[in-house]
Amino acid sequence: MAQTSRPAGAVHSAPAPLPTPPAAASRGVLALILTGAFVAVLDTFIVLVAAPAIQADLHASDADVQLILAGYQLTYAIALITGARLGDRFGRKRLFQWGMALFTLSSVGCALAPDAGVLIAARLVQGLSAAAMFPQVFAMLQVLVPAERRSRAFGALGAVIGIAGAVGQLLGGVLVSADLFGSSWRPVFWVNVPVGLVALALTARYVPETRAPQARRLDLPGAGVLTLALALLVVPLVEGRAAGWPRWTWFSLAASVLAFVAFALVERRVDASGGAPLVRLRLFRERPFAVGMSLVLLAYAGINSFFLVFSLTLQDGLGQDALGAGLFYLPFAVVFLATSLLAGRLARFGRRVLQVGALITFLGFASTVVTAATAGPELTAWRLVPTLALVGAGNGLLVTPLLSAVLAGVRPEETGMASGLLSTGQQVGGAVGVAVLGVLFYGALGPAAHQDAAAYGHAMMWALTANAALAGLVSLLLPFLPDPAHHRNGAPTRRRPAIGRRAPERYRQIE
Repeated sequence: MAQTSRPAGAVHSAPAPLPTPPAAASRGVLALILTGAFVAVLDTFIVLVAAPAIQADLHASDADVQLILAGYQLTYAIALITGARLGDRFGRKRLFQWGMALFTLSSVGCALAPDAGVLIAARLVQGLSAAAMFPQVFAMLQVLVPAERRSRAFGALGAVIGIAGAVGQLLGGVLVSADLFGSSWRPVFWVNVPVGLVALALTARYVPETRAPQARRLDLPGAGVLTLALALLVVPLVEGRAAGWPRWTWFSLAASVLAFVAFALVERRVDASGGAPLVRLRLFRERPFAVGMSLVLLAYAGINSFFLVFSLTLQDGLGQDALGAGLFYLPFAVVFLATSLLAGRLARFGRRVLQVGALITFLGFASTVVTAATAGPELTAWRLVPTLALVGAGNGLLVTPLLSAVLAGVRPEETGMASGLLSTGQQVGGAVGVAVLGVLFYGALGPAAHQDAAAYGHAMMWALTANAALAGLVSLLLPFLPDPAHHRNGAPTRRRPAIGRRAPERYRQIE
């Protein structure tokens, strides 16, 4: 944080900043915080692999399965900004705990669901709980981690997000294939329960509480209008492709534009009257945040749509089962983890790391296109492993420092707000990418039969050409992002309790 003094009225339980903690202490608390990001992202992907088993066991319709998959994303994306602002007001640790508790409870509801209707309802609640939990991760990293370690912390966050996506598909395949105790798909939800319970117990004991300075009551009119606007935008993006893009999806997208305009007017009025708006529009007038948000939208449009296209090609086109397809994500996961952690260590090189990451990502997509075009009917999953690893390496260097760069210049009192916007940008960018590239993929695929390697390779080639174009656009925009290596956010450093020792009361300060 740039400020070294507390605003009037803030709780101040220590007379002076405490010494910098040992590395082991900050890593222990960091691991607890990142658990929330891991389970939230994991549950977006782990259910994809289990969908056929869920449909067969619950006798669910295609529409039911679509809601089981998409319902989580819908409530998750719509409630993120509100969840972030609630954390600012009531405490980020507290909202993280509430979100984790509800996420764990709704996972139990999913695992025990007797029919598709109950499972859909539980998935909607899961999405809301993830929206309460996930933005607190960004805010707590920005506030609790000392400035000199923040790049590495966001490197770990980027690694966790990428790994959770890849591991979700692998773990889902393993659990469904294992059919533990004849339970079929249900362990994909039970796996959240012990993780959630342990995280709750340790977070209560060791993670300090923080709030935004001078946080005031929630802007309810703004929250209502924003929820409506995001629903009008996200619902057709998530449901449109599977529904064949009926007329209502286009009306909804058009109405979302009007709703966002109304939201801007409401927020401007609240700000002008001296209130606390849900989103301060001046954030978008600051170049680091505006350009950074644009880059986040583009980057996540590329990576989420790549997961969709690659998974469909592996399973439907190349004949891999759920477990086999998940195993082919291991190279991506390993390389993404390595380069994400490396990106944190290379923070001193600033924007050059992002530029190298965008270039490698472009080369990964382009080489996949070339591989598919030249292999034709001889295309196999093994031929795609090197290009998949290249995409993982590029995204690790691009996405990880990007998250840190966007939040680097944000004022302490706006950290939660910016975190919610950033999280929402990830979800909306991903939904837009999946919708647009899904249209390209299925349009090029046509009526091809399953395991037609040539047809699926051709469709993947067209879709990933668009992915390469997105990576190229990211490269063009990066020079407009202020270099994070030249930005200093001089937060005071304080000792943090290590796992294994109870946090003394003096650490429980309010930011």
